[in-house]
Amino acid sequence: MSRYAAMFERCEAANEGAFGAFLMLGDPDPQTSADLLDALIEGGADMVELGIPFSDPVADGPVIQAAAIRALGAGVRTQHCLDLVTAFRSRHEAVPVGILTYANIVAARGIDTFCGELAAAGVDSLLVADVPGIEAAPYAKAARTAGIDLVMIAAPNTPAATLARIATLSSGYTYCVARAGVTGADAELSLDHGALFAALGEVGAPPPVLGFGISSPDQVRQALASGAAGVISGSAIVAKVGEGADAVRDFVTEMKAATR
Repeated sequence: MSRYAAMFERCEAANEGAFGAFLMLGDPDPQTSADLLDALIEGGADMVELGIPFSDPVADGPVIQAAAIRALGAGVRTQHCLDLVTAFRSRHEAVPVGILTYANIVAARGIDTFCGELAAAGVDSLLVADVPGIEAAPYAKAARTAGIDLVMIAAPNTPAATLARIATLSSGYTYCVARAGVTGADAELSLDHGALFAALGEVGAPPPVLGFGISSPDQVRQALASGAAGVISGSAIVAKVGEGADAVRDFVTEMKAATR
């Protein structure tokens, strides 16, 4: 059983949703980043989604963009990120780890090589934010060969044919966007995802997890009530980085409590 499947099974048995936490690897520097990653688990995160700093993160809003700039400014590169994940995996054997990155990062090392490096580091999944479904087959093949999941993005306006492609190519979970545009922390959510979740279920896609804009316990509850198997919070957590690991841990604890 994969770490994702085991996590969803455990959460379902406990009658709670899964809480995923995002951080930018290497932000603001490698040692602090390692401490922050541990704080996510101490706070109760069920899964982590980690970014690799990139100079043109087109799917990210200002908070996560700033995190990438800080990490790049500290000299963090892809190999440093792989090293951070390898060390994290040695400390946290059961937590699902996903990498969210961009096609340039993958292409720089080669799709097959990159997926192999992720697997060797203990990564469970890869999401390439700027690769559309119609171009995802080579990534799915490389991921499966390496033994990791390819996670794909779905939205309420995603065409039925694309949802079917997602079901065929992806595994682990389906990243469902809760807002239009780029990542960010919204004061309020406007969710109309019932039809999307039903359609994903009909085509046999992996469990839906809502991200983009999840920034408060009330929004966690709202997202789970809409039918999501879990949520991912990114910008709201990254915004706490400057306050230190304790602030990150306490915020994650509060958000995880809302899944119960």
